[in-house]
Amino acid sequence: MSALSLLPARRPVPGVFVALTLTLTIGWLVVLLDGGQLFNQSTTVSLLHVAAGLGLVAVGQTLVILGGSLDLSVAYVISLSTLVAAETMNGSDGAVLPAIGLVLVVSAGVGLLNGLLVTRFRVNAFIATLGVGLLLKGYLDNGYDGPAGVTAPSLVQSLGYQRVGPVPVSFLLLAAVTAAAWFALTRTRFGHHLVAVGGDPEVARLSGVRNDRVLVTAHVLCSMCAGLAGIYLASRLGSGAPRVGTEGLYDLESIAAVVIGGTALAGGRGGVVGTVGGVLLLASIDAIFNQLEVDAFFKQVIRGVIIIAAVAVYARRAIRKAA
Repeated sequence: MSALSLLPARRPVPGVFVALTLTLTIGWLVVLLDGGQLFNQSTTVSLLHVAAGLGLVAVGQTLVILGGSLDLSVAYVISLSTLVAAETMNGSDGAVLPAIGLVLVVSAGVGLLNGLLVTRFRVNAFIATLGVGLLLKGYLDNGYDGPAGVTAPSLVQSLGYQRVGPVPVSFLLLAAVTAAAWFALTRTRFGHHLVAVGGDPEVARLSGVRNDRVLVTAHVLCSMCAGLAGIYLASRLGSGAPRVGTEGLYDLESIAAVVIGGTALAGGRGGVVGTVGGVLLLASIDAIFNQLEVDAFFKQVIRGVIIIAAVAVYARRAIRKAA
């Protein structure tokens, strides 16, 4: 039996879904006592829209973190993608597909650069992706003072606002991307290799895994997921926004969702289903606090406490298993 066969993609920790259920239950009761209603259609739709944008980024972030890497450039890739999409469409429905294709090519190029810096030049992933993100920030700050371009009306109406019942089309896109990522991690050689590299790079190399190729692929897929999030945000805003990624804290929020979902920051353990649970948990907290009109500062404090608690719980669980 090869070493790789002993390293399947781990199933997500179910604790995040227990936490999500408790959060929604307690939040519903608190909002009800406050005179509001948490589970109405407008709140549900808003929650799922928030989850869709963050979830697309977080699924990609899960891939690089599983491989023992990280991507801090995603927020800037999102901002750049909104501009590329909106300026290419320029209000024309006929330019939707070329715009989407161009966004994916540009974002894949950024991911390729990240991957090569991490693998070929052996730059720490934190520094490499932060550096690439700052390069993109310089371009955005120098080239744009505000919104630019016009998103095609058909994309705004479909991806931006259309729903199937109470479920936005954007959330269905997230579900499709999550399913594809889950399949890749659990049913393909790439997924097993990625988990192996994140678990122990040297063992993976000795087992015949091309570590560099696997990590570069993960970085490319991560940036493409950020590109999809940019297309979605452009459809919501109706134009490109040079600061939407950083103002939304998509880099840190995506990492938080991944960690809350049970993926180890050191790599080698976790999954995208748990990440979606983490995304829904963060979106639910936002929805509850918005209903209660809680101060934004206090909201961030609570988020920080949840992230620290999640990391502490998973760390203790890992220590117990090792013992």
